[in-house]
Amino acid sequence: MREIVPGIFTWSWFSEPHGYDFNGHLIVDADGSVCVDPVPPGDADLDAIARIGVARIVLTNRNHSRAANAVRERTGAKTLIHPDDAGHARAQGTLVDGELRAGERIGPLSVVAVPGKSPGEIALHWPARRLLIVGDAVIGNPPGRCGLLREKVMDDPAGLRRSVRGLLGLDFDALLVGDGVSILSDAKARLAELAQTFPP
Repeated sequence: MREIVPGIFTWSWFSEPHGYDFNGHLIVDADGSVCVDPVPPGDADLDAIARIGVARIVLTNRNHSRAANAVRERTGAKTLIHPDDAGHARAQGTLVDGELRAGERIGPLSVVAVPGKSPGEIALHWPARRLLIVGDAVIGNPPGRCGLLREKVMDDPAGLRRSVRGLLGLDFDALLVGDGVSILSDAKARLAELAQTFPP
């Protein structure tokens, strides 16, 4: 586990089928740290996560349960997901404790709706830090650029493109991604470049 930006730690798990890393993030907060889309941690990483402590586990979409149950069991954290994605996550065996809705705050993070890949996809915006965390709405592949997953895994490709364009209305410079390589500066410009490739 490494500190990717001050106060936010990340650890990764390489996906052979995709050819890039899946990433978990831990946002350290005095009012209770937040773990986002936790990928399977090694023993040392899980020990570090438990040492820091986790109050809430946030799943950005129905497919990012990943190691949520393991982190929940070790830390006693509550797992939260948007209600539109909760049924699918539960069907995959995820233990869900509560719901997230657009406009709510989780510590310093604001919940932003980005439906399209799935109906309950969310992003997390930290305005004071000019930072955006995404799950499957956008991926960091190839490194240094923004991309999208293949359309065949999206419920609503046009809806996702609208959601991505909507993210450009937020103030951010860094983009932390659940899939691929995060972009730590000028990320909004990289996202705008992706949006320019979308059909009108």
